[in-house]
Amino acid sequence: MSSLKERPTAATFDVETLVAAAWNGEIRVPHFQRGFRWAREDVRRLFDSIVKGYPVGSLLLWERPAAEQRVSLGALHFDAPATDVAQWVVDGQQRITALANALHPSGQSDQRFALSYNLRNGAFISSPPSPDPLIIPLPVIFDLQQILKWFAKYPEIAHYLDDATAVTKRLRQFPIPAYVVKQGSPDVLQDIFDRMNNYGKRLKRAEVFSALYAGDESKQDETLTIERIGHGINVERQFGTIDDDTILRAILARRGPDVTRDIHHEFDNGEEDRDAAYKAGEEALLRAVKFVQDKAGVPHFHLLPYRFLLVVLTRFFAHYPDPGPEALDTLRRWFWRAAVVGPYIFRGSATGAMKAQTYKISTHSMADSLTGLIDVVERSDHSVPNVARLRTNEGAGKIILCSLWALGPRDPLTADSFEQPRLARAISESNTAAPAIAYVVNPRNVGSSRRLSAGNRLILCSGSHPVNEVDILFSIQPVHLGDLEWESVLASHAMTRSMAGLLAASKTVEFLQQREQIVQGNLQNFLSEMCGWKFDAVEPLQD
Repeated sequence: MSSLKERPTAATFDVETLVAAAWNGEIRVPHFQRGFRWAREDVRRLFDSIVKGYPVGSLLLWERPAAEQRVSLGALHFDAPATDVAQWVVDGQQRITALANALHPSGQSDQRFALSYNLRNGAFISSPPSPDPLIIPLPVIFDLQQILKWFAKYPEIAHYLDDATAVTKRLRQFPIPAYVVKQGSPDVLQDIFDRMNNYGKRLKRAEVFSALYAGDESKQDETLTIERIGHGINVERQFGTIDDDTILRAILARRGPDVTRDIHHEFDNGEEDRDAAYKAGEEALLRAVKFVQDKAGVPHFHLLPYRFLLVVLTRFFAHYPDPGPEALDTLRRWFWRAAVVGPYIFRGSATGAMKAQTYKISTHSMADSLTGLIDVVERSDHSVPNVARLRTNEGAGKIILCSLWALGPRDPLTADSFEQPRLARAISESNTAAPAIAYVVNPRNVGSSRRLSAGNRLILCSGSHPVNEVDILFSIQPVHLGDLEWESVLASHAMTRSMAGLLAASKTVEFLQQREQIVQGNLQNFLSEMCGWKFDAVEPLQD
């Protein structure tokens, strides 16, 4: 297996040296590198970090010869001579390209790199269309001779000279650490690049947000966090732990409909601080969870068809915390219509579905909000999910499970109802509802056409029953249960006494055929009631 024969050496390049090397063709980009992906805001933040003295990450460079060639680096294109000691960028291309372009006069023609320094407030901004003495283009403020010419041209701003030259010094002398590899094949360097960019787990958006707005360090034990919001709601409602990114979106949705906005400036306007936003977001999210459980019939987070529905509900309840019964009924119809339609009418994107619906919630009119929500999911091509396929991690599968939960499933041994806390305990820390969902017949003994069928699945909130062998539980009536009570237990799992007889007689195919039909019919009735839509009659399921 190929490997590096010599360890990388540590080096430090100041920005002046680094961009000069890029302009002279001494820095090259390997073929396996992706193109330049940064937007103007990314470039602006890089320069802001440099002037503030923040770390901007390290580079990984591969030192090897390079032939004479036409080099393209962002908006820059130039003829680079052959060299024996070119630096090939393995990691850090975005930063080097941003620096080389934004600090070169030719880079100002590309809007991604057309930045200037505003002496009035010490901020990097987009270069204005017309000259402003106090807004200096980066190529000018980076070059000491050019900055002196600038102040000679605009003597009225002479008192800003010290500020400008200080920025010039910071930009030119800012150190960027690097590792330089002097030996190794292209395959080894490509492997290093792949590992650096793909093997590690990237920070989630909620993790970035939490880091940006960590709160008062001296009050960490009492400061509300995204994690504590999820834990608190789970403790109060036994809803399961909502993932951090969904909680963040809910917090953002309360404050504004675009939940994909730049989080780096969330509290810049000073109208609401971080702690107030977290508290209000928690309250609205809790009301949304109560609605989902009590009105919509979704007992647990892992039975929620789509997470974006909780985000939209949070925005609604933030602005209308106490809607009346009629409004709640309308909201329930929207919820289930949106679940049945799914994100697919929004170009298949859950993010698109979420934004399309958060924007329908007006801060001035609950009636307009409800009308807008209903309108956006009103489609004529809606249909009931097919119970021939049930996966516990898919939206359609969760809809089917919610319809089974609506039957009020009961323990086949004790006839006790499976209450919501018991469901939550069964699911526990799992990432899906699978631990609470059992197979009636061992799937190994079922034909491939029904291996995923909801006709062979039921909600069984007990760790005492083998999850793949519960047919025996429904084959024999417990002696302590009367006929009516036993039939009620069977009905709570979409079964009849005659179907239990089929299990007892090992007539598995006949049992699954009949139960599929009952489960599909129950799903249709459930959604007709919840959505307020009339669904077509269910066609008999064929083998």
